Amino acid sequence: MTPTRYAPFFTLMQRLAASPPGAWFYARTLHHLDKIVLKLSGGHMTLTSLVARLPVVMVTTIGAKSGKPRTSPLLCIRDKSDPTTFALIASNWGQRHYPAWYFNLKANPHATCSIASQAGSYVAREAVGEEYERLWRYAAETYLGYPLYQQRAGGRRIPILVMTPPKA
Repeated sequence: MTPTRYAPFFTLMQRLAASPPGAWFYARTLHHLDKIVLKLSGGHMTLTSLVARLPVVMVTTIGAKSGKPRTSPLLCIRDKSDPTTFALIASNWGQRHYPAWYFNLKANPHATCSIASQAGSYVAREAVGEEYERLWRYAAETYLGYPLYQQRAGGRRIPILVMTPPKA
């Protein structure tokens, strides 16, 4: 599939997901659909990466309350200044509350992340200041929905978690 030839389709899919009805629908169903496509593709692809050409990382956290492993497919925002790290945007589709995985990483910052079937250990920390602004720009360049989600989130500041490999 030629990315340039299908770019209008991918943009349309992103616009649909960023719209209020699309965000409402996908917030309730996409994680289930992503897991099905992930299983059918042998761990190589999610529905999000297939139809919207967005980079997805499978993030396994430890539940803040349950203590059980929880896996979430999330958009992966690459840090252009450091290829060993990436960012996760806790937008929760523009809802006024934080996603559960955010609380999980705040309670226990260690996670297993799988990108294109390559799993590794990472440690989360919240971005602040210039780093936050830089990563927010990268996020908006990656997915057109993030600025719209910020508008819909009310007064909630959308956190950005930076995922780095643990120090040796």
